[in-house]
Amino acid sequence: MKALQFKKSKIAIVLLSFVVSLTMSAQIGGWNPELENEAKEALQTMIKKTPKLQSFCDQSYGYAVFPKVTKAAITIGGAIGSGIVYKNHKVVGTSKLKQASFGLQFGGQQYSELIFFENQEYFERFTNGKLKFDAQASAVVLKEGASVDVAYQEGVAVFTSTKGGVMIEASIGGQHFKYKPKTNQ
Repeated sequence: MKALQFKKSKIAIVLLSFVVSLTMSAQIGGWNPELENEAKEALQTMIKKTPKLQSFCDQSYGYAVFPKVTKAAITIGGAIGSGIVYKNHKVVGTSKLKQASFGLQFGGQQYSELIFFENQEYFERFTNGKLKFDAQASAVVLKEGASVDVAYQEGVAVFTSTKGGVMIEASIGGQHFKYKPKTNQ
């Protein structure tokens, strides 16, 4: 039994290493215009799929767009992604998303994630690294043509749109974010 547990842990580590290598950016120490373009495209795609998101976009204090979050798991799971942070519809920085989970889960997937901040307090909690989603946090999974009637929960509204992959999951875990302001160059 211990050998099987060890083997699963070893596979999970290999999978997570693969996930990290897939999402590493070639841009180091400077601005990544490709990520900014991917974020714009992901936002447009999600709004096209679910037009009601436009009102969230227009009325929110700010928002973060993670165009590609990659998730993999075999009992132990993880997800990572990079995104662009907006305030007043202008780019103000980037963010890294990390997630760890443990439980009944298997597979891999990629998805886009969109986080709206209701007011300055929650936006600043995010940019100060104090906003973390715990196991109880949930996201609305966008489906083509589906109606979305969602209110902010604890100052944030989270939406995801699956890009591909298969994930079987009943796990606990949370997301953590690291924000980096954009510097004018």
